[in-house]
Amino acid sequence: MQSSSSTSTRVSGPRFAAAIADWARTDGLVWIYLFKAIIAALLALGIAMKLDLPQPRTAMTTVFIVMQPQSGMVFAKSTWRICGTLVGLVVMLGLIGLFAQQPELFIVSTALWVGICTAGAARNRNFRSYGFVLAGYTAALIGIPASQHPDTAFMSALTRVAEISLGILCSGLVSAVVFPQFSGNLLRTTVRKRFSSFVDYVSGTLAGRVERSQIEATNARFVADVVTFEATRSGAIFESPESRGRAGRFARLNSEFMTASTRFHALHQLMNRLRSEGASSTVEALEPYFHEIVPLLARGGEPVLSAADAVHVSQQLEAWRATLPKRVRATRAALVANGAANLLEFDTATELLYRFIHEMHEYTDTYASLAVDSHAREKWIARYVPKTNWIAAGVAGLRAAVVMTLLGAFWIATAWPSGTNLVLNAAATSALAASSPYPARTASQMAVGTVLASFVGMILTFGVFPHIDGFPLLALVLAPTLAFGVFLTTRPKYAGIGMGYCIFLCFLAGPDNVMQYNPMSYMNDALALVAGIAVSAAAFAVFLPPSTRWLRNRLFADLRSQVVHACGTRLKGLRNHFESGARDLMFQINALAGADHSLKRDTLGWLFSVLEVGNAVIDLRNELATLPAQPCYAAGTAWREAIRAMLGAVSALFARPGERRYQNALAATDAAIVAAQALLQSIEAPREERHQLQRILSHLHFIRTALIDPQSPLSPHQAHPARTASEGAPQGANHAA
Repeated sequence: MQSSSSTSTRVSGPRFAAAIADWARTDGLVWIYLFKAIIAALLALGIAMKLDLPQPRTAMTTVFIVMQPQSGMVFAKSTWRICGTLVGLVVMLGLIGLFAQQPELFIVSTALWVGICTAGAARNRNFRSYGFVLAGYTAALIGIPASQHPDTAFMSALTRVAEISLGILCSGLVSAVVFPQFSGNLLRTTVRKRFSSFVDYVSGTLAGRVERSQIEATNARFVADVVTFEATRSGAIFESPESRGRAGRFARLNSEFMTASTRFHALHQLMNRLRSEGASSTVEALEPYFHEIVPLLARGGEPVLSAADAVHVSQQLEAWRATLPKRVRATRAALVANGAANLLEFDTATELLYRFIHEMHEYTDTYASLAVDSHAREKWIARYVPKTNWIAAGVAGLRAAVVMTLLGAFWIATAWPSGTNLVLNAAATSALAASSPYPARTASQMAVGTVLASFVGMILTFGVFPHIDGFPLLALVLAPTLAFGVFLTTRPKYAGIGMGYCIFLCFLAGPDNVMQYNPMSYMNDALALVAGIAVSAAAFAVFLPPSTRWLRNRLFADLRSQVVHACGTRLKGLRNHFESGARDLMFQINALAGADHSLKRDTLGWLFSVLEVGNAVIDLRNELATLPAQPCYAAGTAWREAIRAMLGAVSALFARPGERRYQNALAATDAAIVAAQALLQSIEAPREERHQLQRILSHLHFIRTALIDPQSPLSPHQAHPARTASEGAPQGANHAA
């Protein structure tokens, strides 16, 4: 008979192992990152001191600026940092050569360069933004101290670049060798989770189990996933040949996911409108198709767990899509015989159904291709295209330039010995915080971290360093103080404090080969650092702060202008620019909204309206562009002019919404539908041409339903309840037919 203690041991053993495994996947990763950051910082410091570089602390500081949890992110950030550093070096040497004897002109020109780089950082995304930050920051870091001794500026600049490069190399080496965390693995995990989440969302929505609030939350999460996925993908290509070999497919997955989610939402919204309008015959005819979709998205009733499983799902979707046209024709014929349904509504819904199945098949097929190293679907040139407001970027640059100029004037007027640190730190903070959704809060947190670093640094410099000897003891003393700051950076709520603490503790207490124990100089430097950050935070809070209503209004205008571009921009590459630009703008607005759920709902409402109308417009223009070269389809015909007028009216409505513009857009859409119906009745065209004309009519009808949707943000501009203008429409074949 076994004792109870041995049974308890066997029971608790697996639980303990599971708990350890769960810790390793969550908090364990944080501690691994902390350990790697400290190792890289101490390695950079030790090598810099061994090489007798003038400021080893710069190498250590660079590690904390560059270090990221995933190796690919470190490599990407390091690449852009090196590029930005070299550009900043060249520019600053030029400015020193031109204005070394004119401190006023030197400060103004440096401030102008930092402002340009800050605007570039605000305009761009991911680590490209960081390259702009470093081009401005490095210019100030090298140039302002070197301007005090122009005769040694060149050597000073080269040694500073050497220190920065050493920090970059140590970060990359430790990240790649010590418990490496690869972005490629994270991408594959994200792809799998996103596919499963989307399938669950489609299944739940079609079954009517998903509330509107849950739909909004899910779509907002999908938008954030798209943006963060692109950021991770851009870093993974620096990681390994395997990641580079799949980069095109990862980019394609992001694009196809955007399109598939947009198609499904448009189909779901149309069905909701049909139900609310009492179109029971059309809804009942379509529901059997929807019930068949969910099983297609699983393998043998089980969810898709890998790219290999997706191969089977792709085959199921392709086989079901092949049978769809014949079945739709039969359903449509029954509706014609009964005479109870509006066939234009049926045609529009089946067109959206067919397009959703097509896009879902493309998305699944690309996911399945990840099971092999190389695949034809890798050839994908379309990329995620972020959208940033030029005015906001210009304001960020102007703000940085003004702050730096004012502090430079203060430095020149007072001849403060630590004035270089004052101006330099203001430039660094303005650039680093400009890309944050809340730069004033980020700068304020950095100021708190700097104050904390000042006290810790004073204890280290004057209370500890004089009593130790040798690098091992130095590393033992520095490790716990630096680990505290790194830990703070892993907590989003305190990340700004941790960043300020790590960077400026290295700056203030980072040891040199020959230590200078000067309390007065230390306190001046600490005061200058805190003052520079405080002035930057005040500038962010007072001088056209990014979180104010004016920027949100500009971003909303940019979001609506995506429809304007869809109506008039050339078609090549338009859909990818449209989809990614709309989602990127929503991501920015949500970041500014913070806890304002009302603003987030408004943003999501505008996103849905923009995506629905914009995609329908692009589909319409694609069909018009591929019509045969027949006189009845020429650009100058009455029905084409009616569609052109409709595009102009819709473009004007989204450019500046208003009741009169709304009525004009609705009337123009009605006129275009009537003109397309008249053309379809008046000509005897081959079957495929009639199919194409019917698809054009379906797109026009969907645009109208999107405009009159009572849940649309355009609904306040509706003067009177809109009536369906498509009753009595001629009966043509749809795309699925």
